[in-house]
Amino acid sequence: MNKLRAAIVGCGNVGHLHASAFINLEQSDFVAVCDQDIDQARKFAKQYGVKAYDNVEQMVVETKPQLISISTSHAHQDAILAAKMGCHILVEKPLATNLADCDAILAAAKFGGAKVGTVCKRRFYRPCLRIKQAIESGKIGRPIIGTVTMVGRAHHQQVNSSNKDKSEKGTIFVNQVPHQLDLLLWYMGEVEEVYSVWNNHPYREDDTVAAIIKFKNGGIGNIFVSSSTNSTHYGKVHIHGDNGASIGVQTVGTVKQIEGEAAITPPYNDIWTVEGEAEKLAVWKKEDSNFFNSIDSAYYYHQLQIENFINSLLNQTKPLVDGDMGRQTVEIIEAVSRSRAQKSAISFPIK
Repeated sequence: MNKLRAAIVGCGNVGHLHASAFINLEQSDFVAVCDQDIDQARKFAKQYGVKAYDNVEQMVVETKPQLISISTSHAHQDAILAAKMGCHILVEKPLATNLADCDAILAAAKFGGAKVGTVCKRRFYRPCLRIKQAIESGKIGRPIIGTVTMVGRAHHQQVNSSNKDKSEKGTIFVNQVPHQLDLLLWYMGEVEEVYSVWNNHPYREDDTVAAIIKFKNGGIGNIFVSSSTNSTHYGKVHIHGDNGASIGVQTVGTVKQIEGEAAITPPYNDIWTVEGEAEKLAVWKKEDSNFFNSIDSAYYYHQLQIENFINSLLNQTKPLVDGDMGRQTVEIIEAVSRSRAQKSAISFPIK
């Protein structure tokens, strides 16, 4: 079997998920890891039997990886450098924190003859795939309405603690919503226009966001995100078709158990009015929940996406989530920020 030499940039928790996938997949040969903290890199490398570096260029020259996964935030310069040197790049969401950096990564990949992928593992969730299959098979007709709702006080500390750069725009969108935005675009298609309103409530400058989207297919959409609600944390994507059918998924959720602790709710289809299939909703929820609870979901879905990207490289096919798709999500984030600043609708494509 053909194998790809693989390396990782970033030795945090997500880096371990990538490393485990590279170790377990027959199509990969894990050879090196890089981190700005060389001691952390050495500790990580010792665990997996690979070489440690604190310089991406040196790692590429000495170990010659064909694929590098970027498992840490704000590492677009590393992605650009590696792509220019001909390495295929798989980047954790979002592809970058702004559109200019996305374009720089994609331009570097074009220069180096490399492919770019973005980790959006929720596309591999059973309930999410079920929605895509229903749309493609015409069960709801043409998708004309798409909504994203993400609320709950549970994640505001994560938003604050995960962003050291206070100049970064759209921190809620950058950290909490890319997965849901990716699904919305996957289901509804390309965007024509965005208008947004942001409000400052108890926690931070950008803690409540509402946006209206006009899609190129003639459909409309709505995004509502807030960390100011004293409710359980959840994220939902709902799609409505022109034949009257509605389908949806709760992709993330927590149920408060005791003070300071919460349990993760398995993803499930929370709306399904396709003719002749509505009665299947309870069965699907039970089956999908049983499966989700039977696996290590953080690792399992990372491995599925990493395997999909590796196979796309070996077979010269398109990965499920490529760099252009990752850019589209960031374009939404940037449009929401610009609309807020300009107090006007933002037309696509934006530069």
